[in-house]
Amino acid sequence: MTFNQFLRIIRARWILAFAVLAFSVIATLVISLVLPKSYTASATVMADVRPDPVSALAAGGTMMMANSYLATQVDIIKSPSVSQRVVRTLKLTDNPVMRKRWEDETDSKGDYTAWLATVIGRGLEVKPSRESNVIEIIYEGAEPGFSAALANSFAKAYIDSTVQIRVDPARQYAEFFEERARLSREKLEKAQSRLATAQREKGIVATEERLDVETARLTDLAAQVTGLRALKAETGTRSIQANSNPEQMQDVLNNSVISTMKSDLVRQEGRLQELSEKYGDAHPTVQEARANINTLRSRMRTETERVTGSTRINSSMASSRESQAVAAFDDQRQRVLKLKDARYELQVLEREVETAQRIYDSIQARLSQTSLESSASQSGIYLLSTATEPTKATSPRVVLNVLVAIVLGTLLALMTAMTVELFDRRVRGALDITQALELTVVGVLPSPSSQAKNKMALGFNRKPPGAAQQSSLSNSNIGPAQG
Repeated sequence: MTFNQFLRIIRARWILAFAVLAFSVIATLVISLVLPKSYTASATVMADVRPDPVSALAAGGTMMMANSYLATQVDIIKSPSVSQRVVRTLKLTDNPVMRKRWEDETDSKGDYTAWLATVIGRGLEVKPSRESNVIEIIYEGAEPGFSAALANSFAKAYIDSTVQIRVDPARQYAEFFEERARLSREKLEKAQSRLATAQREKGIVATEERLDVETARLTDLAAQVTGLRALKAETGTRSIQANSNPEQMQDVLNNSVISTMKSDLVRQEGRLQELSEKYGDAHPTVQEARANINTLRSRMRTETERVTGSTRINSSMASSRESQAVAAFDDQRQRVLKLKDARYELQVLEREVETAQRIYDSIQARLSQTSLESSASQSGIYLLSTATEPTKATSPRVVLNVLVAIVLGTLLALMTAMTVELFDRRVRGALDITQALELTVVGVLPSPSSQAKNKMALGFNRKPPGAAQQSSLSNSNIGPAQG
């Protein structure tokens, strides 16, 4: 289809096209005027994505992406919990009209508050900003004051919900850590009590000092035992020598009395020999000298026995002292071993107390943190602007609807005219004959009422070369050509 044919069809069916256009525009205008007016109010809030300085969990985590964060906030605003909070805040459950509507629609089945939240949620629209953290809360309603009140209520309910989202888990954690702190405190008190009892029973307060003193004493006793054993060995050797050859003992040899006696004995023996040679053995003088020698020898043996007896006594004393020192050393060693065992036991108890103290301190610190978080009233959401009562209705937009109706009605009119033409095809020009019958049009006669300026606008007027003039169409409605 050429543009010329399109214009001929529209020209022929302009009444139908105009009727369709007029009906579309009038219907749109009537509907726009009949529809109830709606008013739109909007409030804006800003979501701060920075970590909460109070919350340890938020500070330790990674920063979430702004887009996902804003998408989450949008879902929270649209959530049923926020809508139900708005219902409770505005006390919409006390509205008899809404209750009657609920009873009619649901036969009094289900949750009335949830149903109201669903109804008021239909007029809510949330628009997050693309390049900032600002969120616009828009509400569209039949009354301007109601729309502004709901927009502001949704903004406030959203802020309160975010506070609750942060505070409720913190309160649960606080209760948990409080219970754990109580149990940890009891465990610490029991560990301290066991440590104190063990210290009283063992008489140990400062384990390291007591052990150092006892160890030093054990070292001294070990040195004494070593010295007494050396002395015992020495005195034992001298005692053996005193029993086997007492005259050759150093003590005997160094004794001045015995040395004097030996000198006297030598002198007396020399005199006895002289007297024996001079007077004979039976002479009284010789016998007297012999008696003196025997007496001197007896005295020397007695003195030797006395000296060697002191050596045996010294050996016995050294053995006794060595035995006492060994016994004292053994007792001290047992005391040190027991003290070490007690120290190990006390160290175990002390480590248990220290561990319980560290656990209690960490739980107490976490309890303080969660208690602080549970009492926080900031959510990171800030109200930038409140919704005001709109002065003009946002819908229906009569002028815009009429303009859209004109555009769409024009398209619909053209489509209607072309559809009717499709089912009622007529010849409106020479080109239609050529296309329909595949015959060549050799000439066209203008209508008597046509003007000269429209002669060339009737269709395909080009004459083929060598074609004779034949009778053509008698008027503007050209019939089929006769072959």
